[in-house]
Parts: sequence; C-alpha cells; structure tokens
Amino acid sequence: MKILIVDDEEMIRDVLREYVEFEGNEAYEAADGMEAVRLCRDNDYDLILMDVMMPKLDGFSAVKEIKKLKDIPVIMLSARGEEYDKLFGFEIGADDYVTKPFSPKEVMARIHAVTKRRARESTEENRVIRFEGLEIDMAGRNVYVDGEKIELTPKEYELLFYLVRNKGIALTREKLLYDVWGFDFYGDDRTVDTHIKMLRSNLKEYRKFIVTLRGLGYKFEE
Repeated sequence: MKILIVDDEEMIRDVLREYVEFEGNEAYEAADGMEAVRLCRDNDYDLILMDVMMPKLDGFSAVKEIKKLKDIPVIMLSARGEEYDKLFGFEIGADDYVTKPFSPKEVMARIHAVTKRRARESTEENRVIRFEGLEIDMAGRNVYVDGEKIELTPKEYELLFYLVRNKGIALTREKLLYDVWGFDFYGDDRTVDTHIKMLRSNLKEYRKFIVTLRGLGYKFEE
C-alpha cells in the first residue's frame, strides 16, 4: 500500500514511516495540510494518516479538500480527544480517529482494520438497491428519494449503508457506535439517536424503513 503520513512533527513521521515500511508498505510524507492536498492532487494513495493541529492548513481542512478530489481512507491523529473533535472528524469523512500519544502498533492495527473494511465494502456494495421510491447507489454513494438526489453527511451515508447491509437485523446503539464510528469512539446513545433523526429527516416518507427498537436500537426493515 501507498500510505501518506501528514504531521508537522518530524519525529512522529519518522516513527510511523518505520512501522509502515516494516510491513512492506510505501511511505510518503507531508509536513502540513497544504502539502498533503498538493500531493493528493498529483498522486494516488491507499490511505492517509492525518494530524489535526498543523501550520498553514489544519488536518480537518485538509481532509475536506482531499475528499473533494478523491475518496481516500483517512485516519486522523490528534492530541485533542474530545468527543466534539472526533464527531467532527467523522462528519467530514475520516474513517478512524487516534488520540495522541499513541502506540505505532495501534496505528498499524487501525490501518489494517480500515483497509479491510473498505475492501469488504467495495466488493459487497457495487450495486443499486431500491426500496419503493428510495434508491441507494452503494458504489457511487448516492441516495435518491422519489428520483431526487439528497445530500447526506459522510457519517449519515455510512450509517444508512450499514443499516441496509444489515437489513432485518436488530442493531443495538452500542454496536452502531462500534461499527460505524469506530471501536475506540466513546460516544453515547445520543450520538446514534441524533444521526438517526437527521437521516430520517432526509429520507422523508421513507424514514419508515428505519425502525426504532425501544430500549435496544434500530433496524432497517421493508
């Protein structure tokens, strides 16, 4: 894999590059967000390790710009571990969020988890699914309500696709947090409920497919 390491601290880049290359991957580096955007515009990468606090252009802003260019998996690296920061990272399209200080071995485990999940989704979701007037293009990440394309946040897309992939299965709030937000995301039930509420609002009359299981969670059901 070609992995881009973006961090303004050279020591952190050196450590991560050593681990990335030790496992047979190609490592590339950028010292700030602007450099990362330029590199992504001209090159293809399989995954990005992106620091949040950097000069010139912060990691959150860099991810926003990169996502406009290419859908590259991103793992955010930050000393800021507040729930708000993690939520914001996921909302702009990050696949995972690691809080500093971290173990390089943990970062490598996250890389394996993200790439494995992306590979599984790409093979399973090359299709268009319809439920009455609700059309879900899994590969293109497009959702249509009665023929009209609706705009969802990255996390709303992931939540909807996860519900659809597990159609008919009762999913607890804890499982949704674990599988959609990431295994180290310490959110609470309100995080899931808030996103379900926003998703239902966008789906209009087809909100009926997302069924609330009182005291448990949700499931997608025709």
